[in-house]
Formats: sequence, C-alpha cells, structure tokens
Amino acid sequence: MTTSRGKQLAEIIGQKVEALKQVCLGVDENLAGRAPAERWAPKEILSHLCGPEGVGHLPLLKAFVDSDCPKLVLDAGNPFYAAKRAAMSFIELVAECEQNYRQVAGFVGGLTDEQLARTAHIPELKDSPLGEYPTLDGMIYGLGEYHIQFHIDHLGEILEVLAA
Repeated sequence: MTTSRGKQLAEIIGQKVEALKQVCLGVDENLAGRAPAERWAPKEILSHLCGPEGVGHLPLLKAFVDSDCPKLVLDAGNPFYAAKRAAMSFIELVAECEQNYRQVAGFVGGLTDEQLARTAHIPELKDSPLGEYPTLDGMIYGLGEYHIQFHIDHLGEILEVLAA
C-alpha cells in the first residue's frame, strides 16, 4: 500500500522545484551561459540538476526497487552538460528540470514503506550522512531536500556574482 511518507517526499521535491523556478525567474540567456572563474554557469547547474541526459534521476531511484541492494554510481561532479543541453535555452533547461522532478515525484508518491526501506550500495556516499548503504527513503530525501536546495543556493550565489 502507498505510504504517506512517499507522498511527503514527493511534496518536498515539488516544493524545492518551485523554489528553483523562482530563483530562475528573469535570468536572461547571456547571464545563463556565463560562469565565474572555475565555477559552473547557471545552465550547467540546471543541467546537473536534470541528471544524465535523456534519463534524469529516475533510473537511479528505480534501481533500489528493481534489484536487491544494487551497486550504483552517482557521478556527483558531472554537470551532464553536453551539446544538446548547451543548445537549449535557459527556459528549456528549467522546464526539463521541472519535468524530470515531476517524474521522480510521481514515482516517489506511489512507494510503499517496504520499498522506501530498500537499500543500495553507493560507495561515493560512504563518508556522507546517508552512508554507503542508503535507504531509498534517505536517498530521495537527500536528493529532494538537500541536493536541490544546495544547487538553489549555488545558483543564487553564481547569479549574484555574475550580476556584480
């Protein structure tokens, strides 16, 4: 049976995406493609939030449910900013990001407590609060609450530097 926790996690994702969209309001194409020295441009930040091109973050989360303790790779520092995304407008990237997270929220909203308790082996998270064997609940919460918020703050900081 679907759990209220799954719905709660889906709501968190939705709220964070709305906050992200607010930060992106009024960003023009020139600003979106610029980056301070050794930092990501706003378009690269959005591309990173979209996840791997063509699939987003959903396959990573589905793997928890589809296999017993799968070994997963995050590729955390990858902006996933290839030619297709570089050619997209900032507004298109915002829309892709929103669409990807709507799909994630739709999946998450239907999860059971048993599914949320499943684990995966993610060596990159060994030294994080989630640990090397996070639950699906923890992974979704980390993605929805912390990861998106980190990049909302990151994007705000970059936009402030570029506007100065």
